[in-house]
Amino acid sequence: MSLTVRAPEGVPEIRPGDDLAAALLGALGPDDLVDGDVLVVTSKVVSKAEGRIEDGDREAWIDAETDRLVARRGPTRIVRNRLGLTMAAAGVDASNVEQGSVVLLPIDPDASARRLRAAVAERRGVNVGVVITDTAGRAWREGQTDIAIGAAGLTVLESFTGRVDAHGNELAVTAPAVADEIASAVELAQGKLGSRPCAVLRGRADLVLAPGTDGPGARALIRADGADLFGYGAREAVIQAVASRPAARAPFGSAVGADEFVAALSRAGIAAQAATPVDVRTRRERRAAADIVAFAHGWESVETGDLDTDLRFRPATP
Repeated sequence: MSLTVRAPEGVPEIRPGDDLAAALLGALGPDDLVDGDVLVVTSKVVSKAEGRIEDGDREAWIDAETDRLVARRGPTRIVRNRLGLTMAAAGVDASNVEQGSVVLLPIDPDASARRLRAAVAERRGVNVGVVITDTAGRAWREGQTDIAIGAAGLTVLESFTGRVDAHGNELAVTAPAVADEIASAVELAQGKLGSRPCAVLRGRADLVLAPGTDGPGARALIRADGADLFGYGAREAVIQAVASRPAARAPFGSAVGADEFVAALSRAGIAAQAATPVDVRTRRERRAAADIVAFAHGWESVETGDLDTDLRFRPATP
């Protein structure tokens, strides 16, 4: 198998209202797009064409695009934005745009990808997959890489579950995020400062869906709130558990089983002390600590009105 990536020169500066498909196809020769290719486009040019350029303070626009804060380190905010994407600054970008302006992510990147795919099919008569990309960091690694935030006509997640490797081992959870892998591979050819906002990847026609079938889009790659093991940063998780606001429960996930909850209390040094005679102040402190652990694990205390009784808990109502 071989892959080729071509990132053409000559795409003009995109402005609000421009025909993006025409601009991209104008930079691609007649043989640069064939059935089974994947056309990859940066979200910035999509946003510019769709008029997602706004004036004003960048921090205010980050607030507007943010669903909730995940973590903060100094001036940097990692947030879950209105699209469900977890990224720095909600994807609000102040680069490659006039000073005093910012570029917001497309309203619906999957819909943008569908429109672009349809335009390519109509004007060139070819069936391609489309990926719209943006740049994101990784929780455990330095640096950034491009990911797919929009897709159409493409298998975005290739499941290997149930397949057997060369040694006869059954694969249980292997599922390459191929749309993200394509986005990252193409970025190597585009370059951050190359003014090449689109590229064509050839060699994975097996991932391109049939004409008229757009697939689930890149949204299928977003984990539901609460399914992510890192719904809050380390410091933010402590603050949210101590504050114990009901609206902050979702990122901690669903309630754990009773055995796992008891084990968590034990690790926190609470369960082991429950039977030890202590004064009222210590009992109150123990209950407060137990409530914090309970909140983070989807449980809540049952008020008995008597500090001398054992602590009692139940799974919290979602």
